[in-house]
Amino acid sequence: MSATAKKAAKADKTAKAAKSAAKVVKPEKKTAKPAKAWKPESHLAMVRRARKINRELAEVYPYAHPELDFRNPFELLVATVLSAQTTDLRVNQTTPALFAKYPTPEDMAAAVPEELEEIIRPTGFFRAKAKSLMGLSAALRDDFGGRVPGRLEDLVRLPGVGRKTANVVLGNAFGVPGITVDTHFGRLVRRWKLTDQEDPEKVEAEICAIFPKSEWTMLSHRVVFHGRRICHSRKPACGACPIAPLCPAYGEGETDPEKARKLLKYEMGGYPGQRLAPPPDYPGRPAAPLGTGDE
Repeated sequence: MSATAKKAAKADKTAKAAKSAAKVVKPEKKTAKPAKAWKPESHLAMVRRARKINRELAEVYPYAHPELDFRNPFELLVATVLSAQTTDLRVNQTTPALFAKYPTPEDMAAAVPEELEEIIRPTGFFRAKAKSLMGLSAALRDDFGGRVPGRLEDLVRLPGVGRKTANVVLGNAFGVPGITVDTHFGRLVRRWKLTDQEDPEKVEAEICAIFPKSEWTMLSHRVVFHGRRICHSRKPACGACPIAPLCPAYGEGETDPEKARKLLKYEMGGYPGQRLAPPPDYPGRPAAPLGTGDE
């Protein structure tokens, strides 16, 4: 290699080194700051925080209500049984045809199983549900004069009716206070560290001890509303949560306010609710009937 070539190569190497040294090292990608560790609190402090959560939710959801369409206790009982393992929306889209064909316990008890199954097929597990509906309808006809009883001990004797279903019916059709521990309710009260119980009956007992009896039914609605709209299971919208300062789990979900708002559901996100016939004070849009694309 000539002296000129060696000189050129050396200059090129020097230039590359200078260019490399001049590169700005990119900072590591920033991650969201973890939520502050939740300090242990006394039982009294927990009760006060729990009741404040309830008051805050009452302001956010003054229109909270059962999200199943019904006109009488029998319709609510049937709809609640159908709501297992499916959405309230799918139940509400299914029950108009169901109650048009079987408006009373006597009618449903005398149904042809295959015809009943076909109507409720969209709700899933339709054979087991049809068996429960015919069984509870026969029991209402034979043991209660065709009327839904207003006592917990009577309701839980009906086929397919557990404590959760009984509390839904008692609280919303008879005005008897009760805590309804569904998936959303249990998930949120554990997330808020109001209980560490997993068994629904134990959760119910512990939460009942925290709140006045007069609040039980509406508390259930508010918590479920919050779980469906903001405090989702996999990705809670922490940055859009009105009770974030009271939540030990803040930071488990999206904390950026703009990104969190995009996670909001139903009326909070500008979408239809679950009921085809919501209460007059509901601020969102009604859901559409089955087969219209809004499913």
